[in-house]
Amino acid sequence: PGGRAVGTDGAERLIEEADLLLDGIVGIGGKGGLRPDAARLAEVAERSRAAVVAVDLPSGVDADTGEVRGAAVRADLTVTFGTHKPGLLIDPAREYAGSVRLVDIGLKAVLPAEPELEALQHADVRQLLPVPSGESDKYRRGVVGIAAGSARYPGAAVLAVYGALRGGAGAVRYVGPAADAVIARFPETLVSDQGPKQAGRVQAWVVGPGAGGDASAVAEVLASDVPVLIDADGLRLADRDAVRARTAPTLMTPHAGEAAALLGVPREEVEGARLASVRELAGRYGATVLLKGSTTLVADAGGGAVRVNPTGTAWLATAGSGDVLSGLAGSLLASGLSALDAGSTAAYLHGLAGRFAADGAPVGAHDVAEAVPSAWRDVTDA
Repeated sequence: PGGRAVGTDGAERLIEEADLLLDGIVGIGGKGGLRPDAARLAEVAERSRAAVVAVDLPSGVDADTGEVRGAAVRADLTVTFGTHKPGLLIDPAREYAGSVRLVDIGLKAVLPAEPELEALQHADVRQLLPVPSGESDKYRRGVVGIAAGSARYPGAAVLAVYGALRGGAGAVRYVGPAADAVIARFPETLVSDQGPKQAGRVQAWVVGPGAGGDASAVAEVLASDVPVLIDADGLRLADRDAVRARTAPTLMTPHAGEAAALLGVPREEVEGARLASVRELAGRYGATVLLKGSTTLVADAGGGAVRVNPTGTAWLATAGSGDVLSGLAGSLLASGLSALDAGSTAAYLHGLAGRFAADGAPVGAHDVAEAVPSAWRDVTDA
């Protein structure tokens, strides 16, 4: 006040009395969380009734990675300049940013040609989605094979097939011990009890959801020459050298716990460093990796921009939701999309379907699958 410097105690009183706070403690070069005096102010701001607006990004978060190492400001709104910073799109930092608004300040000419991160929008997804022509038949549209389920987890097979049927492929082949449950729910499914090698021709495989300990099915699928999606139990059963030796595309879809097990680190390390973790896993396996979670990331083994999924809802954290996503992504693989495009497009539709199905209330995985056509239409009609 009056141009005089205010000490930490005085600043705390001002924060407690304020209606609006602007956070500009540190900028995009800040690393390692806030120092003690600044951390105290961030804590007071979080307890106060004031709205908090961060300038460019919340102080204390890592702009480049989305990591939060120590105390940080929690904003209600972040006004960022020139371009989105990765930390505004990736958890845990994203949770500190609140709503994000971008202000163009003319930096386009000096920004790198290839970004660190990409976020697809409706127009991007619309261009990627398969569209049947007048000459299409079920085989030209792609056949996806589902090797999933077990006596203990038949529902995983049903949900993976459900997702696949919503993904645009011309037909779905199912292989596994849950054939009766699959046929009862989806009589259009082609079923086989001869194992993946004898199931008939497919353009892509999904293996692992609810598979239990069936390592033979995983090995047979990995030995095929078509794109393969590995999920759930399949991630644990897949031999890393066999994955790396594949010449056809491989898409792995772990959640944070599964990724941590594959990397040999605690789950908290993956959740705290999602961008580094998805890149590391893609490099180790020579595969495209879709890391599921509050912010879903998709990374190619060859590097390049990582895609972050902008759709979704916390209600998607429900049993079986990942099985639907796997079937949906596998169907898109079978239709001819690359592993990167299939994974990021499936995540986009799945997240949008989750929003439509939930509408602010709890949902089950089958509700999400049921809402995929609505999400598809929303994208294509935009």
